[in-house]
Amino acid sequence: MSKAKEFRDQSLEELKATYQEQCKQLFELNHAFKYQKKREKPHEHKHARKTIARLLTVITEKQNANKDQSAKG
Repeated sequence: MSKAKEFRDQSLEELKATYQEQCKQLFELNHAFKYQKKREKPHEHKHARKTIARLLTVITEKQNANKDQSAKG
């Protein structure tokens, strides 16, 4: 599980790539549960959702910061 502080050090492109990976992982977890009706590690679903939320928060912060800089400059 990653912290938001770690994500803030990454570039916007890296964040978007990480977001795509996390979404894929969450999809695979959901898919496995749907067909197996059993989760070997049920906590991974929660961690994946929270990591996606952290990523989206940092991505939004960076996009808003870029908008503010372009408006000032």
